[in-house]
Amino acid sequence: MNFLQSITAFLASIIIFICVSLDIPCYPMGQKIDMDKFTETFTEEFDGELDRSVWSGHYQYGNTTEARKGSYWNQYLAKTENGNLIIPVTYLEDGMGGKGTGWYTAGIDTDSDSPDGFSQKFGYFECRCILPKGADIWSAFWLMNDGVYNADGNGKDGTEIDIFESDCYGDFPENAITSNLHFDGYGDAHQKLGATKFLLKNNPYEEFNTYGLEWNENEYIFYINGIETFRTDFGGVSQNEEYLILSVEMKGENGIPSERENKPADDSEFIVDYVKVYQYKDLMQ
Repeated sequence: MNFLQSITAFLASIIIFICVSLDIPCYPMGQKIDMDKFTETFTEEFDGELDRSVWSGHYQYGNTTEARKGSYWNQYLAKTENGNLIIPVTYLEDGMGGKGTGWYTAGIDTDSDSPDGFSQKFGYFECRCILPKGADIWSAFWLMNDGVYNADGNGKDGTEIDIFESDCYGDFPENAITSNLHFDGYGDAHQKLGATKFLLKNNPYEEFNTYGLEWNENEYIFYINGIETFRTDFGGVSQNEEYLILSVEMKGENGIPSERENKPADDSEFIVDYVKVYQYKDLMQ
């Protein structure tokens, strides 16, 4: 990196720090990710039928339905179409999987409950997708393990890493995503670094964009379209393997949407082109 690049990177880091501290949305302006230091370890391009030996329901088992915030999850709503994963948001008068009238969508993961599930410690994790339209609807690409529930004062044994969440539709500005960290469970001891907002130049509800995380033993580095948004070591950084989650949900409680909820557009769906994971080459030697 030459002197001018160093100065530019330094100034960008100051601006990002101010934006994060004051919760001011800003465009990615950090460094471009260096992919030469990684080797690919997991690729899912969603060709053919969804491989349910790899992807199972996140906290759903078999053809069951569980309330998730203001909507319901049933893993069998997730499907593949034209080389993409499609997770729709749909209103079902007759319900599904033992639940009644409401909004239905899905969350799927690569946890060990799947026969061929996948998890990894450290590396680079990326998803290319189009986000679902609709106020109070949000999709997410995130990492998780059971250590997140341990209330021990730090996130080293496990941190929920929300690489992106699309919870800004209908807000100003709405072309923004958030990245969040959670650990020490979800009760009174819960700790989080959240609602850091970053803007996209391409409309994320109409066009594909990539969202990535570089995770090493010292820090998390978040990216949009390969450009760094921010980095942090909040919580001490997870030192254990974590699995992948793709999900859509609606704001609310016990399957009842929030009062601000607007009916999603007919084409409201989470469209995922691919998920790819890489490992540092020097960790594979």
